[in-house]
Amino acid sequence: MGKVHRHRGADQADRWRKRAGRRMSSRQLPRRLGFIFLGVGTLAAAVAQFVIQSTAGLRSTITNWTEPLPHAMQGRASVIDGDTVEIAGKRIRFSGIDAPESRQYCEDAKGFEYSCGRRAAQALDEFLAASRPLHCSFVDRDHYGRLVGNCERADGHSVQRWLVEEGLALDWPRYSNGAYAAEQATAKAARRDLWQGRFDQPWDWRAANADKVDTISERPIGLGLFRGCSIKGNIAINSGERIYHVPGQEHYSETKISPQYGERWFCSEQEAQTAGWRKARR
Repeated sequence: MGKVHRHRGADQADRWRKRAGRRMSSRQLPRRLGFIFLGVGTLAAAVAQFVIQSTAGLRSTITNWTEPLPHAMQGRASVIDGDTVEIAGKRIRFSGIDAPESRQYCEDAKGFEYSCGRRAAQALDEFLAASRPLHCSFVDRDHYGRLVGNCERADGHSVQRWLVEEGLALDWPRYSNGAYAAEQATAKAARRDLWQGRFDQPWDWRAANADKVDTISERPIGLGLFRGCSIKGNIAINSGERIYHVPGQEHYSETKISPQYGERWFCSEQEAQTAGWRKARR
């Protein structure tokens, strides 16, 4: 008789533990589901933000490619590289010439390597600073969405002719039809700059070093990730402050944009300010 009671007591204890376990699971289920829904919601929000930004960028890119060419414009130009500038948020590629890329190296007369891309950009900056503003008229858009134009300083000097004649850029027959061939012959005969040593033609260098072409001006526009725009919207790690950097500022080149953290690219300073970003102090 005692054994029967003990068995019954054990059975009841087992049933109680099972019911308690079921009750525990039922209490934990909403919490677990909450964590799952929270994770899914966060992921969905991130995806939605990415899609919105990408769609806006793609729309901006399509607009760039399809809208009529703007009228001639002038203003203070920021140098992007040896053959590209920016005026009032508009990226302008000089027509008919090609300068070394920012990461491109050449050899001087003694066979020593030097950064010919940076030299061209620096020389262009000094040339433009001597007579502002820069005046540009447009002839086309390239496959990166940039305006392609002919530009002159305030004193009437052609920027393209000067760059080629100084040996800082090359006549690009594919697009120039030899418009700057005479200036190139002069530079070559005088062994100016590029012509003092050995170098790769910029278009050949780009084809062989696609991974080193890191300026926005030379990146194809895809899905709006870079949007073909040059202003970097950065978020400070410590303060969370939203700061944008424009080409030419001290920390522009070292600033990296991480869209997954809410950082983004802007096509104009007005766009950045409207979105709540302030301009970097330097």
